[in-house]
Amino acid sequence: MFDIKWIRDNAAAFDHAMKRRGLGPQAGALVAIDDRRRALIAELQQAQERRNAASREIGKAKASGDDAAAQAVIDEVAKLKTAIQDGEERERQITAELQDALSVLPNMPHDDVPDGADENDNVELRAVGTPPVLDFAPKEHFEISGIQAGLAFERAGRMSGSRFVMLQGKLARLERALGQFMMDLQTGEHGYMEVSPPLLVRDEALFGTSQLPKFAEDLFKTTDGRWLIPTAEVPLTNMVAGEIVDEAELPLRVTALTPCFRSEAGSAGRDVRGMLRQHQFWKCELVSVTRPEDSLEELERMTACAEEVLKRLGLAYRVMALSAGDMGFGARKTYDIEVWLPGQNAYREISSCSVCDDFQARRMNARYRPAGEKGLKFVHTLNGSGIAVGRALIAVLENYQNADGSITVPDALRPYMGGLETIEGL
Repeated sequence: MFDIKWIRDNAAAFDHAMKRRGLGPQAGALVAIDDRRRALIAELQQAQERRNAASREIGKAKASGDDAAAQAVIDEVAKLKTAIQDGEERERQITAELQDALSVLPNMPHDDVPDGADENDNVELRAVGTPPVLDFAPKEHFEISGIQAGLAFERAGRMSGSRFVMLQGKLARLERALGQFMMDLQTGEHGYMEVSPPLLVRDEALFGTSQLPKFAEDLFKTTDGRWLIPTAEVPLTNMVAGEIVDEAELPLRVTALTPCFRSEAGSAGRDVRGMLRQHQFWKCELVSVTRPEDSLEELERMTACAEEVLKRLGLAYRVMALSAGDMGFGARKTYDIEVWLPGQNAYREISSCSVCDDFQARRMNARYRPAGEKGLKFVHTLNGSGIAVGRALIAVLENYQNADGSITVPDALRPYMGGLETIEGL
């Protein structure tokens, strides 16, 4: 969400930022709505001043015995009251119109974000690790012979439909091991506080993190008006919604391991085989709330925390700076981490870390009190995957596959697997 006053004062800069996002000029139309709102407020102030003055005139007219004059002013006050009530309702409507127009516009990219329309314009910042050279033709995870019994796609499909999987036996334990390993790393070594948040939230929470109103079709909604979370970013970021945080509490770093639910409405026909794109999946989410001057440094830190998961698992990956046209709606700057998948012979996204500046904070009214200052400021928010458990599972299966169809368990996960070194069968 944006400050209309800032847009009014920086119309050219705002339109340039929207152009980088693939949109046409926006400032003129927004300022025109705000002009109508301001003009109506001025009219209401004048009407209120006249009503106050007229109310005093009634007493004077009655005191002088001029009942006709008093009645005329009474009639005028009644009309003014009705006009003011109508005007206030029109002001609410115009304010809502302005908020609706602002709420569907994406965040402005930082100046150092690469220009571009889509993922083809993303820029590789670094590649870490060497993709393994296997002495056999690598398979995609759902083709590996030794783990087929653990991937119950048909059973899941019978009860839930497509884009669901039921992991069984050692694969179910391996998924759990990955989540526990990530949480232990992020809380024990990286200083994130563990949270067990609600998985169902109201409209306001999703509006605050900018999933609503624009992306409602990508979400699952319950019959009582709540929504299943698409990511733990939603409840974790909303921990500070409507609050005034003391500066000493910042940065606030929190993490959660939760199931996530996405309808994938905009991804029909993409990655339909295997576990890469599911309606339900586990993810270790990282959220930071910071002072404005610290948020860009925090983005680098958060990205490093996510990278460490892949380093410990011995997986090759690369870090990409997303172009302005490929960034998420609420982000001002985003790094994607892409892991190497031998079965696809390609890098695929496994984590996305973004800084939103005060875009979400304005929607949530999340502020802090700077030490020694009287005024309040909006916090900055960041979110990232630390990392997506399902895609980490795919990466482990494909990178650690053996010629006989078995899977070697990475050293980092063996303590969570009871010392198991190899997975085959159930």
